[in-house]
Amino acid sequence: MPILDPNAVEFFSRSPDQTRRLGIRLGAMLKPGDLVCLTGDLGSGKTTFVQGLAKGWGTLDSVTSPTFVLVNVYRRPDGFNLFHLDAYRMAGPAEAEDLDIDLMLETGALVVEWPERIQSALPDENLTIEMRWIADEQRFMHFIPNGARFDEIVKAFKSQAFGGGRAAGN
Repeated sequence: MPILDPNAVEFFSRSPDQTRRLGIRLGAMLKPGDLVCLTGDLGSGKTTFVQGLAKGWGTLDSVTSPTFVLVNVYRRPDGFNLFHLDAYRMAGPAEAEDLDIDLMLETGALVVEWPERIQSALPDENLTIEMRWIADEQRFMHFIPNGARFDEIVKAFKSQAFGGGRAAGN
């Protein structure tokens, strides 16, 4: 049985509003070049989380699931963008490479839903958030940092969201 990474955080969200609030806190910490990978089945709260993430990032744009358009772009007044990529309908990494992920990361932050479908096209350093549906008003979230930048983000996020102690539900 794997031992939980000491830099990881687990949390049970009790409502869509709480999921959005966590997204707001994390979104405020993101910088251009950051990659957030969201895993989880349909209905696990990924788009709800991104709604908060975009607000924290500083955009006033409305957030919707990019399932049919592949990428939504949420603009910030300073010219940087939050790119929201849904890889669910993508054929694989080659199709993702055609989207110019490197340019997205140069001009903003990138959030990818269903990253496992295009994993080899994504940078190894990222923040992976595993999300699971538990009940109608409850979602499980596991924040896993991959790289020093994301260790720092999760550490700061944990401190802001939970007062530096163990996350609720741990």
